[in-house]
Formats: sequence, C-alpha cells, structure tokens
Amino acid sequence: MVISCTSFGIHGIDGYKVEVETASHNGMPQMDLVGLPDTSVKESRERVKSAMKNSGFSLMAAHFVTNLAPADIKKEGPIYDLPITVTLLALNGFIRRPFDDAGFIGELSLSGDLRRINGALPMTIKARELGLRRIFVPFANANEAAVVDGIEVYAVQNIAQLVAALNDDIGLEPVMPENAERHRVPDFQPDFSQVKGQYEAKRALEIAAAGGHNILLIGPPGSGKSMLAKRLPSILPDMTFDEMIESTKIHSIAGKLRGDGLIRQRPFRAPHHGVTPVGLGGGGTGSIKPGEVSLAHHGVLFLDELPEFSRTALEVLRQPIENGEITISRAGMTCTYPCSIMVVAAMNPCPCGYFGDDTHRCTCTEQSIRRYLGRISGPLLDRFDIHVEVPPVKFDELRGDERGEPSAEIRERVNSARERQRLRFEGSSATCNAKINPEQFERFCLIDSEAEETLREAFEHLGMTARAYDRVLKVARTIADLDDSEIIRARHVLEAVQYRSLDRKYWARNV
Repeated sequence: MVISCTSFGIHGIDGYKVEVETASHNGMPQMDLVGLPDTSVKESRERVKSAMKNSGFSLMAAHFVTNLAPADIKKEGPIYDLPITVTLLALNGFIRRPFDDAGFIGELSLSGDLRRINGALPMTIKARELGLRRIFVPFANANEAAVVDGIEVYAVQNIAQLVAALNDDIGLEPVMPENAERHRVPDFQPDFSQVKGQYEAKRALEIAAAGGHNILLIGPPGSGKSMLAKRLPSILPDMTFDEMIESTKIHSIAGKLRGDGLIRQRPFRAPHHGVTPVGLGGGGTGSIKPGEVSLAHHGVLFLDELPEFSRTALEVLRQPIENGEITISRAGMTCTYPCSIMVVAAMNPCPCGYFGDDTHRCTCTEQSIRRYLGRISGPLLDRFDIHVEVPPVKFDELRGDERGEPSAEIRERVNSARERQRLRFEGSSATCNAKINPEQFERFCLIDSEAEETLREAFEHLGMTARAYDRVLKVARTIADLDDSEIIRARHVLEAVQYRSLDRKYWARNV
C-alpha cells in the first residue's frame, strides 16, 4: 500500500512541489528514505520515529520506504518531517480522512512539537498556485503564511493536534492575516530633522531616494556620513504589496524574518567591511542562501568605509547593481536571486581621513592616498549616480536652534516623484529613473535647448564618459520630477552635473 501527500521545496525564492510517498512492505522493521535527500532530510527518520512514539502513535512492524519526488532534485532541510509523518500515520490507520487537497511543511521535535521553518511564505504561494485548498504549517509560521490569499492556512502545534484536525475530531480554524495596524510602520527614528547642517548632502539623499540612485558620500571622520545614511530609510517611498511579498520571501528563505507577517518597511542592510564575497553576494557550501545584496532587495545596502571592503567582495556588486539580480552557480545547482537595491557608500578622502579638511592636518603621503583610492575599481565607482562631499559641521550649526526638515515632509516629495515615475514607466521594465535604459532616454528625458547646451558644455569641459552622461541625465530627470516638471531644464542639469562632477574634481587632485 502506498500513501502520498503534497509538500514543497525551495529553489531560488520560489517554491516547488514535492510529492512524499510512503509504502509499507513485509520485512525487518526499518525506514528508508530515497529521492536524493541531504543529511538533514535523512535524519528525519529518527526525529519522526521519536515524535510519533512520544505522541502516542506506534508504528506497525514493517519495512517503510519513503520517496521524495521528483527524485532528481536534491531535497534539503528538515521541512519534510511533517509530510513524512502524515504518510506514516495514514499507513498505520491513525488518519482516517483524505487529505489530497492539503499541503504539509514543518520540522518536528523529538516530543512531537512543530518548529519554525524557513521559506514558509514561498511554499504557501506555491500551494495556492497548485490549487490546494489548505496547508498545514508550524504555529510559529502561521502569520507569515496567512498573508497569502486564496488558501486556508492551519497552524499546528504538534502532531497529535494535526491528527485530530485531519480526522475532524477538533475544529481547527484557519489562521486569519494579522491586522495591518499591528504591523504598521512605526514613526521613523532616527529622523532627518535631527541632522544639523549638511544641506547639500540631505538634498542629494532626497534626489537619490526619489530616483532610486546609488550615492557615494565622501568626507572626514565625524562629518555625519553614517548618520545621514541611516536616516535614508525614513524618506524612501512606501512599499507596494508586491514589493513586500518579494522582500518577505527572501528573508523567509534566509531565516532572517523578524516578527510575523509581511515586511512593510524597506530593508536597510549594513554589512561590516570584513564581509566575505559569499556573505555579500550569497552562496554557501551546502544549500545556496541569499546574501546581503538580496536581503536588501527593494531597500538600501549601506557600505560604510567603502575602501576597507575587500576588492573581491566589492566586485560581486557589479552584476547586481547593473541587472537587479544575482546568479549563483554551484556544482549541480544554479540560483538567481533578485536584488533591486539602492547602494549607499561612505568613505574618507584619504587613509587618515583629513585630506582637504581646514581644521585637521592630513598626514598621508601622495602614494598612500593613491593606494587608498585605488582600492575602488573604476567600473564600480562609475555605478554611483551621485557623489557628494560631506564636510565637517560647523560649531554654530551644531549649537543652533534651527531644526531640520522632518523626514515625513521629505518623504511626501519622494512619494510624489515616484508616482510620476510609476505612471511614466507603466508597462515597461523600468521602475524608477535609475533604471531607464538607453532606448528610453529620448522618450522620457526631454530637455529644452538651454539644458541641452548646458549638458554639452559639461560633457566637453569635464571630459565625461558616455556612462557619466547617462548618469547625469538620469539624475536630472529625477530633479525635474521633484520640481514637478516633465521637461528637464538647465537648472536641473546644472544640479545633476554638480553631483556627478564632484568625483572628477576630487580624484583629479588626489591621483
């Protein structure tokens, strides 16, 4: 006799169907697992037997064989404990009613309790796509799975409760999605109103947020680079529901989901400069896991002390920044994770940090400055749309009573600019001005004659590359959106050139 039930696996950020089949045969009492299981899946045998015994369910003396189909895909993790148990319980007569309309995922403790698993959200989405009516998940994953409409999610605390629910001995109610008010995005702290001075840097961050542009902050220690970057999430545009789902799926798979339900605030990831290429881009020796660039999907990746990151780690960023996704290949497996991110980086102007500072003497030699700046490759530097200097804040500004503009007001302008972009790019692959492709320039980056002449002079006198020209035009498009103008004017180009030309003046006098 063969009993089967539906479970799921994870590939990339999506779930796929796994059919769990168990057959019983006459012979020595034992339990075999086939279907390309990894070590953690093979260990399910001991967890399942102990959980069933401690829950009062005794297995008959028989030889059990469990197959995880499709058999040519490697199965990973303890998520198959529950479906294997369900087939064994049915074979032994403990489950009397059919469950072909249900999916099962969950890890078992030796006592029979269910534990939280990674990836419950994408697996629940797959269950709905397959047309299943219900899915049984660990109690700890209930609110995460319940955000999926069109399928009943049942939270199970132990296998005794599951058996009673499947046999209709108890009325287990499906989990309802948590009230959105409970997960309301809190008032942001820290806030831009707390920043003294730094008007140019705050303006540059507003433009970056409005257009999704990558930005590089350059300044001496203590000038406020990290403080400004950490306040950027407070002015980012509101997340759409689809963005919330995508971000939550990635955090769910990585086991980084904090709290229940959806991620409603844009992620802000700030890895230490000692992070490895695998930690930044993703991968691993066993299963492939998303890295920091994917965990920051639809949010911000902040790289403080940019030159201190290893060259190999920084080069990992080139594909994600350009394509919005990263592909990781291992023996017999390839995964692609989305990573549509804003990269915010901060760095000192030299090793000691005080080159060009009027109040401190720089102790660096020309050679050491050259070597320090050389840690960042030209292609990577070219992928920052905005470069802005962050000078030290003056004493009078620190002691002044003037309070900066609150983040809520800045965010209103950012949301307005993003709405213009949403309508402009509707039906295309672009989602913001930073994603404009070359074919869209003539259509969406309309400039008047004065602006064109200004752009020509900047191109010729500053020796811009073609890529720098594209960056200037994209930033000018965002500045025009903040100005509620469909046409790019000369003033918009001038401000965009100011942000782009900053690195040329800086590198020219240092290298």
